[in-house]
Amino acid sequence: MKKQTLLGYAFLAVTGSLLTSCDLLKDLKYDVTPCPLEMHGDSVRVKVDITFPEKGIKKKASAQIQPMLGSTALKPVTVQGEKATGNGSVILYKPGGKMSYYDVVAYKPDYENTELKITGTVSKGGKVKDQIDETVICQGTIITPLLVNKDYRVTMEKDNFKRVNEFSEMAQINYDKGKSVVKAGELADKDIVGLQAWMKKVETNERIKIKSIDVVGYASPEGEEDKNNTLSSDRATAGKNASMALAKKAGNTAGQTEVYKLDGRGEDFAGFKTEMEKSEMNADERNLVIRVLEMHKDPATRETEMRNMGKTFTYLDKNIFPKLRRSEIKVVYDKTGFTDEELKSIALSKPDSLNLEEMLFAATLIENMDSKLAIYKAAERKYPTDHRAFNNAGGVLYMQGKMSEAKTEFEKANNIKDNAIAKNNLGAIAGASGDRAAAKKLLLQGSGSGADNSYNMGIINVYEGKYAEAVSNFGSGDTYNKALAQILNGNSAGGIATINNSPDKESAQGYYLKAVASARMDKVGDVVSNLQSSIAKDASMKAKAKSDKEFLKFAENTAFSGL
Repeated sequence: MKKQTLLGYAFLAVTGSLLTSCDLLKDLKYDVTPCPLEMHGDSVRVKVDITFPEKGIKKKASAQIQPMLGSTALKPVTVQGEKATGNGSVILYKPGGKMSYYDVVAYKPDYENTELKITGTVSKGGKVKDQIDETVICQGTIITPLLVNKDYRVTMEKDNFKRVNEFSEMAQINYDKGKSVVKAGELADKDIVGLQAWMKKVETNERIKIKSIDVVGYASPEGEEDKNNTLSSDRATAGKNASMALAKKAGNTAGQTEVYKLDGRGEDFAGFKTEMEKSEMNADERNLVIRVLEMHKDPATRETEMRNMGKTFTYLDKNIFPKLRRSEIKVVYDKTGFTDEELKSIALSKPDSLNLEEMLFAATLIENMDSKLAIYKAAERKYPTDHRAFNNAGGVLYMQGKMSEAKTEFEKANNIKDNAIAKNNLGAIAGASGDRAAAKKLLLQGSGSGADNSYNMGIINVYEGKYAEAVSNFGSGDTYNKALAQILNGNSAGGIATINNSPDKESAQGYYLKAVASARMDKVGDVVSNLQSSIAKDASMKAKAKSDKEFLKFAENTAFSGL
């Protein structure tokens, strides 16, 4: 097709006449709305309003009008006079009339600079009498939706890193029946010795801070309940005193302060059932004992019934009850992890020495993409059943433009755990690769995964001509694509405001988009200044502007044509 400039199109009027060499059909007036044509949702809508003047079509005449969009034949339309036979639209002879023609065709790239023409035939009595002269009624198609950036976004999985974590150290002191005196032998037990050693070790550790020392006292479920309640409280106090003594020997300051929480819980029935389950007693014996305890709420009656069990009670008194006569010491402390600089250093040198959450967090601190990828790869090797490292490795590869490798990583992540984030990211891969159908399907499956998914759907919305939805999906951030959607949705001023608050404020494409918005507001001065800035940033924008039908109405403007 012969290429034309905007200036070559500028002399084409929106309205015109169709003439034939005979008088069966003459002086038709037409309006093409819009002209230039516009592409939306991969389609071009053609609307032509045709006016037949008084005596414009003879009573027995008929005409088959054939619109052509370049080499594409649109659907034909038949019109006829009031006395002609056929199924065409009837136009009265004396007053004339009007009709509207509609068609929608799939967009082709050559439509940007093609012609909408009218041709056809005129007949009378079923015989063709003349040809309608081929007449151009509109030139070119606005394809501004194709300015959308295919900058699909991938979502990185979040880590659960906590720099300060709560831990605890445990020890237990056992007591004789009915007593709350701490025996010397108890203080030599492995757990007590270990607690003392821990207290000594952490005294000089700035990362460890003791929050509380909880001491809980218990009694076994035999004997009088009131006495057991008092006994359990006494054992909690004894446990506290023992712990403070340990802290003093260890030189631990916090363990000698009032960080203690005491709790006497009386008879440990829950612990009794747990120990019973672990005992060598058969199931029938265990169930009998538990039924007796649950059946008799009166402590005196309960103990009497237990003692009546003979050997069973003897076994309990020897093997079960002593384990329940105790106080539990629980040191609750916060441990502060590595600093950011420490994490970065370790992640770059020995990433395998970190746990998963530390590795995932450390990677976010690293700017170098290759180093970031190496950390995620280390996490994959150490934690192959967690999908997050695979997803984030894919995210880095995507940002590096390594689409095939990124896709493989996202697929691995989704195979480990079917999830919306991986689906969004696979949709981004498909979209960036030009497979819009696959992209939309995957993005819909990734719905709800976050702002990146909404943004990606906004790109699909632009391609589909759903501009209001696109504006919504692009969210609150000021971006080039959001500005484009606003302009396409009829808010050119809003689009300019958005682009001016975006990173593309002074980019070649940003200036070009502001020129388009200014053209829609008939601000020729702004059109020219923005195009000048765009061309200065990128010389290829000159050729683009010359063929862009957004600027057709300025083709005869001296300032514009001077560009």
